[in-house]
Amino acid sequence: MPEKETLERAREDAREGKSPSTQAGEFVREEIHHVREGKHGARSPQQAIAIGLSKARRAGVKLGPPKGSASVRKKAAQDEKAGEHPHRRTTRTRSRATKRALEREPRRSVGKASLAKQGKRAAAKRSKQSRSKAAQRAARTRKRRS
Repeated sequence: MPEKETLERAREDAREGKSPSTQAGEFVREEIHHVREGKHGARSPQQAIAIGLSKARRAGVKLGPPKGSASVRKKAAQDEKAGEHPHRRTTRTRSRATKRALEREPRRSVGKASLAKQGKRAAAKRSKQSRSKAAQRAARTRKRRS
């Protein structure tokens, strides 16, 4: 379950007209903090990001379907559906199993070096035009300094 501040920050982003990926970024940020403070681990930066995106979908953020295997798309659709009815709790057994599995994973996967490497790899897959367009969109919704 995401923290109240995270939900509030994501809702604020939605009110300000920011993109769903920006709203989801709040959940990813929270997940990275969880790993860094030792709440649990992650096998890779991608896993921490995936957990954050899953939480975002379950919180009702309208993210598009991911590019990936059928099982990944199916899980995302399941998360979106869960986001429409956010009142069902995970069973204690499943919750405990997930937590224990994640606790066995390393914490270094969301260190500065690992995240920087992941960011560079993700950006390299995109064209210069695509990156530039994203930056221009971000600039339009950026808060003005007063």
